[in-house]
Amino acid sequence: MTIDTYDGTSVKPSHWNLGSVIEQLRVSREATHNIRHHGKVRELPSREALTIIVNGLSAALFPTHYGRPNLTDESIDYFVGDTLNTTLNRLTEQVRRGLQFSLADAVPDDDELTRQANAITREFAAGLPAIRGLLVSDVQAAFSGDPAATSVAEIMLCYPGTIAILYYRLAHSLHRLGSPFLARLISDIGHSLTGIDIHPGAQIGGSFFIDHGTGVVIGETAIIGQGVRLYQHVTLGAKRFPADEKGTLIKGVPRHPVVEDDVVIYAGATILGRITIGAGSTIGGNVWLTQSVPAGSNVSQAQMRND
Repeated sequence: MTIDTYDGTSVKPSHWNLGSVIEQLRVSREATHNIRHHGKVRELPSREALTIIVNGLSAALFPTHYGRPNLTDESIDYFVGDTLNTTLNRLTEQVRRGLQFSLADAVPDDDELTRQANAITREFAAGLPAIRGLLVSDVQAAFSGDPAATSVAEIMLCYPGTIAILYYRLAHSLHRLGSPFLARLISDIGHSLTGIDIHPGAQIGGSFFIDHGTGVVIGETAIIGQGVRLYQHVTLGAKRFPADEKGTLIKGVPRHPVVEDDVVIYAGATILGRITIGAGSTIGGNVWLTQSVPAGSNVSQAQMRND
């Protein structure tokens, strides 16, 4: 038996001594370097399926922008219902798979996993109108905050910040409902599409606008108020990572900034640690900030002044 290669040549499997390689890889997987969750093989969530799911959810939330532009008043509800029914069925299966990797204790049996996945998906679906309301506030903030914006449709179709926030708001809901692994995957798909990295655990208020957006990073425990605007290459990150007595990083502790309402943070600013940026403040471009500033501050190139 021969194997055809990509360049059209043929080789015998024995040419590569694959028997030995396969055996060593099996030992690595099963024993020496076993990194499986609880040591068992489980079916992972699918990035391809999640991309289809987010596209379906987007179409249900904004049918003529992300669904079908030729929908009418008579057909739009049918389209939304049919799209949601198909999409939520797909989502339930992905939630079920993700729960196998999110639960700290032993994974329950298939029936219990399915029950939990159905409950999470049902509650997620119930929250879609509220998510849409937040997204509309984000789009309106972009339209009012960018003089280059000519229409809502342009913002929804052409602004990477809007797409990143859409992915974030869907992922955050799943994260809050107990499906953090799936939420992280959705967030990463949005990151790949836009260059904007928002952890689904971050808490972000309405009327949020990311202008241009490339290189923006928002950490897991960041809290962002209403009406906040960020520009490209802004980082809301951690200053240090606390560890226990064994040197293992302690996860989940608050370590990212709190940004209060109506703050503007310009391009390249880096804000680190559990500090507070007071309401109505402006943080200038390329500022490196590791201390809290009061409301109404104007911070420019690491020199803070209160106007």
